[in-house]
Amino acid sequence: MSTLKATNIQHASAADPAIVLATNGSATANLSSINSGQLAGMRNKIINGAMEISQRGTSFAAVADGIYTIDRFLWGRNGAMVVTITQSTDVPNDTFQSSYKVDVTTADASIAAGEYAIIVQRIEGYNLRDLIGQTFTLSFWVKSPKTGTHCVSFRNSGGNRSYVLEYTVSAANTWEYKTLTVTGGLITAGTWNWTNGIGLNVFFTLATGSTFQTTAGAWQTGNFIGTSSQVNCMDSTANDFFLTGVQLEIGPVATPFERRPIGTEFALCQRYFQQFEFKNYGYGLSAMGHQSICAFMPWATHFRAAPTGTLSSLTLTNLNAGTVAIDAIFNSGFLMRGTPSGSSGYTVSGLISADAEL
Repeated sequence: MSTLKATNIQHASAADPAIVLATNGSATANLSSINSGQLAGMRNKIINGAMEISQRGTSFAAVADGIYTIDRFLWGRNGAMVVTITQSTDVPNDTFQSSYKVDVTTADASIAAGEYAIIVQRIEGYNLRDLIGQTFTLSFWVKSPKTGTHCVSFRNSGGNRSYVLEYTVSAANTWEYKTLTVTGGLITAGTWNWTNGIGLNVFFTLATGSTFQTTAGAWQTGNFIGTSSQVNCMDSTANDFFLTGVQLEIGPVATPFERRPIGTEFALCQRYFQQFEFKNYGYGLSAMGHQSICAFMPWATHFRAAPTGTLSSLTLTNLNAGTVAIDAIFNSGFLMRGTPSGSSGYTVSGLISADAEL
């Protein structure tokens, strides 16, 4: 229970256990929650909303559709547009040090019916059940090359229920803070995944054709990401779009951006993607006919499901070339095998990238 002292609480009642009146006219409010949720810690459903973690690199040229770049954020597009995505240092204030930058390198000035450009975060189903029937709020900082109407949207795993909201950018190329609320929260009609799959898609729309347009402000049957008023942020190679400070939380009011410890945020990202260097060593068994050796390597964090893994930058000592491979892979770690070339000590080192993204 946290205590908040206020001197101008009106209509306070001594019968209200949340309000304690003092003889000097001040009052103490005993708050058990904010937005009917926890006061602090893990309020934000978005992972890496400050764009600080980017295990795959800091710049991604000619990004294809459906590719993850900065951790937990996916780029989606269909059309002639080509972009470079960067972990940028252009930020709205000293609270942040990174942003998601979309730099248009090939423009698409005329968006056809089935075309679109979107930034996406997919939220795991396990993390969403408390949003069923509960009003929630999305807040973020945006810097757009275009003034006018922009859209965000929410879509279920089956792609058959969507909720679109509009926001207005008042000044081009200027950081602005936005908050949007979904009254009544998530619904259960349609196809939803409430376990370890895609629970909810959160879309930031930069352009959309008529196929994906609908009316804002209510759950709709179908796959939609914007309205007919959505501006086209893909229409010039001079366009740069920035996003940071993304937060999705229970309640009708946006609270200050939740600052989780960097180690916690990193571990949340590693549930879906890990990239790290490894080294293993031991002794060969040439007397037994070059018997294969195996080594189990645990992940830094358990994956949501067994990932796909890729070995690269391998350095081998006393191991037969081309024999080192992933033998089995689990959500807790991977088994690596190889064939020693003699009875002396062997070493193997390299980089593994493992992906269990939604």
